[in-house]
Amino acid sequence: MRNVYEEVRKNKLQSSLIMIAFVLFISFSVYFLTLAFDLGPDYFLFAALFSVLASIGSYFYGDKVVLSLNKAKPANRKDHFAFYTAAENLALAARIPVPKLYVIDSPSPNAFATGRDPDHALVCATTGLLKTLNKSEIEAVVAHELSHIKNYDIRLMMIVAVLIGSLSLLVRSVYWGRGSSKKSSRNSSGVLAILGLFFLILSPLIGKLVQLAISRKREYLADSSAVKLTRQPSTLISALQKIHKNNQPLNSASPATAHLYIQNPFKGKKVSALFSTHPPFDQRVAALKKML
Repeated sequence: MRNVYEEVRKNKLQSSLIMIAFVLFISFSVYFLTLAFDLGPDYFLFAALFSVLASIGSYFYGDKVVLSLNKAKPANRKDHFAFYTAAENLALAARIPVPKLYVIDSPSPNAFATGRDPDHALVCATTGLLKTLNKSEIEAVVAHELSHIKNYDIRLMMIVAVLIGSLSLLVRSVYWGRGSSKKSSRNSSGVLAILGLFFLILSPLIGKLVQLAISRKREYLADSSAVKLTRQPSTLISALQKIHKNNQPLNSASPATAHLYIQNPFKGKKVSALFSTHPPFDQRVAALKKML
């Protein structure tokens, strides 16, 4: 157990470094594309306005949208006793308010947390997860989700998603502005225009890859933080193995919310590690085994 605190510190540091790199990349993208195509602020006004509105909407209503998409219903103590007691006991240990609890009627074992902060958070589990896992494994999964809440991962990923959306709108604005602005054609040098075109094509892809890297690092952090709460890495390993072995996809999941779940909800679909929202299963288990 002496490695738990070291793993938490390491994962926090790596996640912070990726976030800093991401913000620098977005800032450089805006500056360089503006310089390369000599476009004024008018082309970015819509993107900025949309980003602000998207941020406000996501901040206050994102959790409700996710629940609606998944057809989640409030859990109750009588039918989901292990889920309730795990959330109450672990929230007390984590020193955060007990989140609202919801369930999704699906045989696919999975769970996620969402909300803007620990005071306005929820944890949602599928009926398949609550039936498949034993009491200790349910506690391990809940600890993982509470760690996402305590670490403000949901708010972080919302900010990242808005930045990615802003970059995408920025790129489109540059593309539209390029075609309609004679000024940009006159003032852009050949080399600068080529570099600008190169950046125009690759910046959304690079931004998406960094977003996925942040998501994967936060999963490692939530795993190690969960072990810090339960002191039982073996139960989280066992829970992840049971979830991983079940090949039933979660039909209510969408690509926009896939990063929220404890494991990729799209079972049976092979995705390159580079484009995955979650760390490779074997690497995730190996990291947990170091804490045994």
